[in-house]
Amino acid sequence: MLPVLMYHGLHADSGAHGRYDPVYSVRPDDFARQLDWLLAHEYEAIRVADHGVATTTPRPARVAITFDDGDASNVEVALPLLCERGMTAEFFITSDFIGQPGMLGEADVRALADAGMGIGAHGRSHRFLVDLNDDELAAELRDSRTRLTDIIGRPVDTLALPGGRGGERERRAALADGYRHMAGSMPGPNRGNGSAHCLQRLAVTRTTTMAGFAALVRWRGLRPQVLRARFYALALPKRVLGNAGYERLRARLL
Repeated sequence: MLPVLMYHGLHADSGAHGRYDPVYSVRPDDFARQLDWLLAHEYEAIRVADHGVATTTPRPARVAITFDDGDASNVEVALPLLCERGMTAEFFITSDFIGQPGMLGEADVRALADAGMGIGAHGRSHRFLVDLNDDELAAELRDSRTRLTDIIGRPVDTLALPGGRGGERERRAALADGYRHMAGSMPGPNRGNGSAHCLQRLAVTRTTTMAGFAALVRWRGLRPQVLRARFYALALPKRVLGNAGYERLRARLL
């Protein structure tokens, strides 16, 4: 089993540097407590590319910590907290966001890579891949990977699907373009080591309690079932409204 935690930004409040989101912006203190819980329970934090690779440590369990989009807090807040604890994470970066206000710059992306963090793609523009035609899909996958590779000076072969939207067409296109590991947003424990499959992830939000966090990582109790039920419940309005319509509705509600 491999729990893959999904974060976005780390913000104490809406005035913090970066792009605050009322749902996905986790408080830095909460993130630090979550990292300490993982260490106390002997979890080894790995990069996505290390999934399926034999462990060299005596720790009995593994976890992958991932961040989406490329918020400035990834380097300003997350990186120091991870390095203080000797932990690694995977940062999935939307390449067109690089250099925008509140987002990582090229030097920040290099700093993450130089610190031993995993760097993965999260699309070029964050458009949902399922909404693109074949040529647009190919360009979105190719251009994001190429830019990130140029910035860090080594191949980028991990991908997080923007918005978690993607199916067999998108998986095949990503593999054809050179990606080896993919992550979505469907909640689950990732039982098995199939690196060609899309990893399930566990969204950590602003309201996630420590008890809820522990239940997600262990995939036990009511919390995981509620998360999965919510995922399937939201699938209906996404189908009915379409991705663009659903995002407009979500923006209004928030």
